[in-house]
Amino acid sequence: MKKEMKYRFGTAWVFLLLSIFVLQSIASAEPLKLNIREGKPAPNFTLSDQKGEKISLSNYKGKSWVVLYFYPKDDTPGCTTEACDFRDNLIQIQHLDTTVLGISVDSVKSHKKFADKFNLNFPILSDSEFKVTRQYGVLTQFMGARLATRSTFIIDPDGIIRKIFPKVDPKDHAREILVELKKLKG
Repeated sequence: MKKEMKYRFGTAWVFLLLSIFVLQSIASAEPLKLNIREGKPAPNFTLSDQKGEKISLSNYKGKSWVVLYFYPKDDTPGCTTEACDFRDNLIQIQHLDTTVLGISVDSVKSHKKFADKFNLNFPILSDSEFKVTRQYGVLTQFMGARLATRSTFIIDPDGIIRKIFPKVDPKDHAREILVELKKLKG
């Protein structure tokens, strides 16, 4: 009985300390601060994709719509679900004259492994210096790690942000984007 009581007491302390740590990490996370707005120009950038090729947002100006989606971490459950959803719906998105670009703060090497493992058929860009995530207001911190918040921007061919999704459910997000693109394009 005494041993069981001691075990419960010890477990309670561990749970309490863990809870404090998690709450402190969440409290110290930088909240999503959108520095840009719908109807305003999208900030330009140039980043390397999973193949090491430089891609600039300005490459698409005057040519196509862009779905710019930010995600926290390569090869994690939610990020994999979202990336595979875009992969599986890419042809339908491309039929709407739209390009998909993913961005996280992971390295080019990490992106290459992620893209190869899941046969991702669109560019995923490395913002390892946090410039673009900061520029778009989606840089956050969780448990000491800097990450991009899961959010999406739809940018028209003139470079104007037409729709912002500040909080994204990774499941079925690509279909949500398809519906919005059809609405925006009339």
